[in-house]
Amino acid sequence: MSNNELSTIRHSLAHVMAAAVKSIWPDAKIAIGPDIDNGFYYDFDLEHRFNEDDFEKIEKEMKKIIKSDGRFAKENWSKDQAREFFKDEPYKLELIDGIEDETVGIYKLRDFVDLCKGPHVESSKQLPKSFKLDKIAGAYWRGDSSKPMLQRIYALAFETDEALEKYLVQREEAEKRDHRKIGPAMELFHFEPDFAPGAVFWHPKGWSMYRSLINYMREKQDAAGYKEVETPRVMDRALWETSGHWEKFGEHNYSGQTEDGKIFCIKPMNCPGHMLVFNKGIRSYKDLPLRMAEFGKVNRYEPSGALHGLMRVREFTQDDAHIFCTLDQMEQESLHCINFILDVYKDFGFENILIKLSTRPEKRIGSDEVWDKSEKILHDILKNNGYNYQINEGEGAFYGPKLEFVLTDAIGRHWQMGTVQLDMSLPERFDLNYIGEDGNKHRPVMLHRAILGSIERFMGIMIEHYAGKLPVWLAPTQVMLIPISDKYEAYAEKVLAELKEKMPELRIEKDYSSEKMQYRIREAQLKKIPYMIIVGEKEEEENKVSIRTRDNDQTNGIELDDFIKEITDKIKTKSLTI
Repeated sequence: MSNNELSTIRHSLAHVMAAAVKSIWPDAKIAIGPDIDNGFYYDFDLEHRFNEDDFEKIEKEMKKIIKSDGRFAKENWSKDQAREFFKDEPYKLELIDGIEDETVGIYKLRDFVDLCKGPHVESSKQLPKSFKLDKIAGAYWRGDSSKPMLQRIYALAFETDEALEKYLVQREEAEKRDHRKIGPAMELFHFEPDFAPGAVFWHPKGWSMYRSLINYMREKQDAAGYKEVETPRVMDRALWETSGHWEKFGEHNYSGQTEDGKIFCIKPMNCPGHMLVFNKGIRSYKDLPLRMAEFGKVNRYEPSGALHGLMRVREFTQDDAHIFCTLDQMEQESLHCINFILDVYKDFGFENILIKLSTRPEKRIGSDEVWDKSEKILHDILKNNGYNYQINEGEGAFYGPKLEFVLTDAIGRHWQMGTVQLDMSLPERFDLNYIGEDGNKHRPVMLHRAILGSIERFMGIMIEHYAGKLPVWLAPTQVMLIPISDKYEAYAEKVLAELKEKMPELRIEKDYSSEKMQYRIREAQLKKIPYMIIVGEKEEEENKVSIRTRDNDQTNGIELDDFIKEITDKIKTKSLTI
């Protein structure tokens, strides 16, 4: 079944749910009911407060409607006719007033009539019974807090019972992996929504993981020929007006006016700063390609309701890069970016990568000629180098087409991560030039490139992908040292000293508390610490250690040097297993 067919089924089921609710509660006022990922919802204004006990009778009524084999009949009514029919439905009247056409779309299902442009299935009997009412939420009408709060019923819907069950199992697993639970339990971070909504308070262990990610990317970029820069976080708003970002995303920018009348902006992206760096001084064709990278902290306003742990924040760090090159170098540099991105993802255990080619959006800058050329270049690069890809129509950046890289995590969820964006417009707007081999000025091409994207979001994905059991090289605490009792603390200190001498970068903690050994082991496992070094009488006598993993595998009586060799190798090779 195609996505469009499934979307039509879900939208039709939303219509059926509204009919069922109106049948049970005739005084309910109906608002809107679109299909969404995994299902649909409908908004109602009703004095009765919905609760989960209502789900059974709503579902029963829905199945009765479906079984009746009612036809979804489409009609076009005049606005006056629609207003008369919906005179007691205030939300439908508001929607009618906002329609520019002289006629409006109406769908009838037996005695239920709804304002809708469709599409729907032909008959209710075509609808599957593999749906499930899911949850209730409050929703302001049209997302406006000054308007009435409606009751929203969410539902799940799939083409088969098996697909629905698979989704429910996946969601249950996702709840267990939720980084908003695991992160604080591992003492990585917390949020303060009253004081800094959408901003992360990193604790020492979380900051260790954050730094490990950046250090990893820094090493990879250095080896790949990138030059790292740092640009100011507060710059004149004029930069984003020149780039076009202000017109496109102005409502998401943080800005303020200073005493001298200038308007400054906390940077929402790094592109303009990099172009200023490029323009400082005379550039030669011999300097190109110039691969400029920055771990730039950026801020973008997101509505409070959209914030979601590390996945959707207002302040984050981008592993951003811009490649300035000649037209002749563009294909090779694009290919270099693609291979670099896939190589990084492989290190984190992601090898099933979907590439999407996003083409020109409706609102854009640059001529059609430039867009034609840019899109063809990316098409040819992917096709000529054997990459499978999908077309993502109309979803390119406003300044150029882009490649999007979608990861599949351990439980089958998809995450859109890195991008490569081809840009021939911003170099024009910022008047970027280099001196060519002919001694004349030429315009460079610019590639925008991100791999992890937001460091914060990538950390959230990693936590959930590994259910907190991070690879050793990335784990905030790599080893916990546990003596069986206080009698063996002296030997434990000897082991600790040797570890620090031979592995000064090892992130190791010790637990000398008075709790029983099994309790301390359990605590270390709950914190997802990869290794525990256990020492007691036998280990001290033999001058050895016992090693236990967070998955309960234990090896007794091994040489400390052997363990050091093993863990050093796993850290050095970025091993994904312990």
